[in-house]
Parts: sequence; structure tokens; C-alpha cells
Amino acid sequence: MNAQSQIIEKVPPKKNFEKKPKISGIQKRQIKTFLIALMFLAPSLIIFITFVFIPLIRSFILSSQLTDPIGRAVAFYGLENYKKLFATPIFLNSLSRSLLFVVYTVPSTLLISLLLALLGNLRLKQIAIFRMIFSLTIAVSAATASLIFMALFHPALGNINYILSLIGIKPVPWLISDKTALIGIAICAVWLQIGLNTVIMLAAMHGISEELYESAMIDGANAWNKFKSITLPMISPTLFFLTVIDVIAALQTFTQVHVMTSGGPLDSTNVIVYSIYREFYFNGKYGFAAAQAIMLFLIMLTLTIIQFTVIEKRVNYE
Repeated sequence: MNAQSQIIEKVPPKKNFEKKPKISGIQKRQIKTFLIALMFLAPSLIIFITFVFIPLIRSFILSSQLTDPIGRAVAFYGLENYKKLFATPIFLNSLSRSLLFVVYTVPSTLLISLLLALLGNLRLKQIAIFRMIFSLTIAVSAATASLIFMALFHPALGNINYILSLIGIKPVPWLISDKTALIGIAICAVWLQIGLNTVIMLAAMHGISEELYESAMIDGANAWNKFKSITLPMISPTLFFLTVIDVIAALQTFTQVHVMTSGGPLDSTNVIVYSIYREFYFNGKYGFAAAQAIMLFLIMLTLTIIQFTVIEKRVNYE
């Protein structure tokens, strides 16, 4: 027993070699696919970083600085520019004007576009001509549309007031009254946006299977029931998408205001984007303008999050 125990003691203990995890073939393919995708996305990412993220970061920095009349930072100002925002009647007015503009334009654009898409989806002869007519606004720039509506809204020579006079309505001071100027710009914005919205909705309607409508007809469903139970649920993802982009577009409206009213009369059309333009280029308040831009970004981000958390729950993706 002693000899056997001595032999056992002389045998060196086995070393525990940890096996290094090997990369499987699937993981290698995934890494390769990711690198290839990154290579193709690199040009877009570079452009996106250059023109979106870097300006956003610089805006954050500028909003915390006190600048001289030519825009050079002279001192750290902290959150003082943001405190001034809510103590300045101009910004509060611009914020209320922008939100009111969203209320005027977004629901109207969606409803009119939905109606035009339903008409364009009818199986009629020469319906392609109708589709071409309502999609023409896609090719019209905001500046051109603004000039057209300035002529239409002219208090003495405008065609809109002439048509209203034919049915006994007094002329409306569209762009020269603080009560109607924002409505006039909203009409122009709605007209400019309905072309794109209608085309997108019409494309969504074309993607709905005809078998659903045939089954509904067999069950005795009328046109309203088919719209409510089939068309509307099936295009709800498209409606949600258009709601998001229309809200963002309304908050970013600038050209129509700049061309038609320049923020007047009495700052009734001085939306937040135009207020940023004024403070930056005319008043030389670069830090204050940057703070307004950051607030606009936060407002748009908040509204988008609300839409994704509240409205998207009612969207049918099936």
C-alpha cells in the first residue's frame, strides 16, 4: 500500500485546460453580412452624421453660449437662453402659432387625401387622368405654391373672394388680417401636401386583396361597411405613417410663411421656424435661436413618441 501510494503521489495532476470558444460558421456569416451591410451604408451614414448629428451637437453647444453680433461664442451661458424662451412672449406666441398650424393642416390633409384616394381607387374609365391631376402638386415647389395662393388670396383681385361674392359671402382679408392669415397659409400647405399623401394612400389601397371585398359582398356588406371593416384597418399603417410625417412637416413650415406674410400681420403667422430665422439672421441672437431650435427638436421628438406609444396601438399590421 505504501508503494502504491507513493506511485500515485508521483503522478502529476492533470491540468484543466479551458477550451476557447470557437466562432461557428453561422456567426462568421453574420459578421460578414454585417460588414458588407456597413460598407454599403457607410456613404449614407457619413452624410447623415455630417449634416444631422454634427449640426445637432453644435446647436446644443451654441445654445449654452453667449455670442457676439457675428456669432462667436464669448462666454458660457448655461441654461439662461432656455430660461429666456419661456419668459419671452415672442417664443410663446411662436409655439402656440406652430401648434395651431398643426391642428389646421394635419387633420385636413389626411381627410382630403383619404377622400381623393377613395375616388382614385374606383374602377372607372379614364380614372388615370383624375389620379394624374391630384398628384400634380408633388411637382410644385413651396415657393411657387405660395405665389399662386398670394394671387388667389388678393383682397381685390383674388379669385377666391370673387367666388365667395357670387354666393353672397363678404370678401375675406386672408393674408392681411391676424385672424385669417394663418388659415390662409394652412390652406396653401394642405393643397401642397395632399398630392403626396393621396398617392401613398392609393398605393396602400391597391395592396388590399380583392378576396376580402368579395367575401364582404357575399355577406351583404355595403360600401360603408367595406370601408370601415376592410379598407380603413388595412391602410391604418399608412395613415399612421402619414400622420407622423405630416406633423413633422407642419412644424417645419417656413417657405409659405416667408413668401406670403413674413410672419405678420401682428406676428399671427410667426411660427417657431420663422422665429428661429428672425432671431438668427436679423437679430443676431445666435445662442437664443439655437435654444429655440433645440426646443423645436424636443417638441417634435415628444410628439413622435406620443404618436408611437398611443396611436400605433390602434394600427393593424396584419
